[in-house]
This record gives sequence, C-alpha cells and structure tokens, in this order.
Amino acid sequence: MTYCVALALDAGIVAMSDTRTNAGVDNISTYRKMHTWEVPGERALVLMTAGNLATTQAVVSLLEERMKAPEDRDPSILKAPSMFQVATIIGNTLKEVIASQSPAGPDADAFGATLILAGQIAGGPMRLFMVYPEGNFIEAGEDTPFFQIGETKYGRPILVRALEPDMSFADAVKLMLVSFDSTIKANLSVDAPLDVQILANDTLRLGKSWRVAADDPYFRLISDGWGEALKQAFAALPDFDIDNVAETPAPKI
Repeated sequence: MTYCVALALDAGIVAMSDTRTNAGVDNISTYRKMHTWEVPGERALVLMTAGNLATTQAVVSLLEERMKAPEDRDPSILKAPSMFQVATIIGNTLKEVIASQSPAGPDADAFGATLILAGQIAGGPMRLFMVYPEGNFIEAGEDTPFFQIGETKYGRPILVRALEPDMSFADAVKLMLVSFDSTIKANLSVDAPLDVQILANDTLRLGKSWRVAADDPYFRLISDGWGEALKQAFAALPDFDIDNVAETPAPKI
C-alpha cells in the first residue's frame, strides 16, 4: 500500500510520500513514489503515485521517455504550456498504460493507480491535482486544500482539523509527520523512510527535499510527543457520568 499527501498553502505546496511496497507480510520492498522534474526558472513539477507498482512505474517511464529525444516530445510534460495541460497529459498516459496492461473482467481494478500532481509553470499559478485511473482529474481549492492517495483514512483527521492556509512550510511538515505517524501505527503497509518536497510559489524550481528515516530524531520526537499529547487531551476531557444514564430498554425482536 501507499500513503502520499500534498498540502496547498499560501506559500506554496508541500508533498510527502512513504516508500513501502509489499505483496504480503513477508515480501516488503522500498520504492520511491515521489518523482520530480524541473526546468529552472520555467517550471517545477512533482508527481506522487499510489496503486499497482507496474502501472505507476510504466507511467513515469513513459513520461520520461517522451522528454528525451526531440521527436518523442509530443506530448511532453516539459513542453506543455500550462499545468492543466500537464495534468491532461499525465491523465491520458495513465489511462493508456492501464488499458494496455489490465485484462477485462474482475481483475481489471488490480492494475489501477491514482496520482497527485503539483507544480507551477511560468506565467501561471501553483496548482495541485489528483489524477484518477480513468484519466480525469480534479484540482485543489479553498474548500479542498489537500489531497491524499493510498491509505488515507488514518491520517486524514489531523489534516482536516489543523491545516491552515497561512501555515509555514515548517509547521506543514510537522503536521504531515503527525498524519504519517498515525497512518504508520495503524497500517503495516505504510512505513518510513518518507520523501519530502517543498515547492515555493513563483520560484519556478524545486525547493528543499529530503528523506525522513524511521529513526530520524525529530520524527521520533513527533511520534512520542503526539502520543503523549493525545493521552493528556483525553484525560482532560470531562468525565462521563455513567451512574446517571437513563437506561433504555432493548428493542424487542
């Protein structure tokens, strides 16, 4: 499984992905799920992938193949004039790969994949998209300022409650680490190391990027601190008065 998140902030976008891929508890591998491209001063792009590993690797390989030789650059995400057209190219490529690899029938869904695309091209704003297996996509906005793919449910509550658009990149990374810690503790199919990429508005280049190891001191501090903070918050809630609960008879069947 996978967990990838991208947050849209006033200052830009922060993306984070795990690296665990497994086909059972005894077959665990590490693969990078975050891919980046840039033409400094002209565009910076980040793509995160979740789903069938063969499908996502084929999509990334095909995108990169179309960047190399001039005769193969149509369509190329390094030549598309807008982020909308980059999302269209990636959506069409994903749809093409799934159609070529997946059989008809009940096993077709096993070849699916979902992608998160973030980036900015000169002359346009920073944009964030989620691309579906069918090739279509949606864009983040004020009402939906972040996207998740993969194992999303465990890490979503903290994002919904705490994300603010005026957050600093540092606070956003801290928030995302809490989200990932919650997911890792609840699901063995998600784990560190975690890849992080920052895209600052109007720089038109990739920002800081790094990998967070499972034993990273700050990550361990966040994990232990969040667990203790939850215990203290729970203890501080008003006690439930079980002695004064009005009993309700069980319904007759």
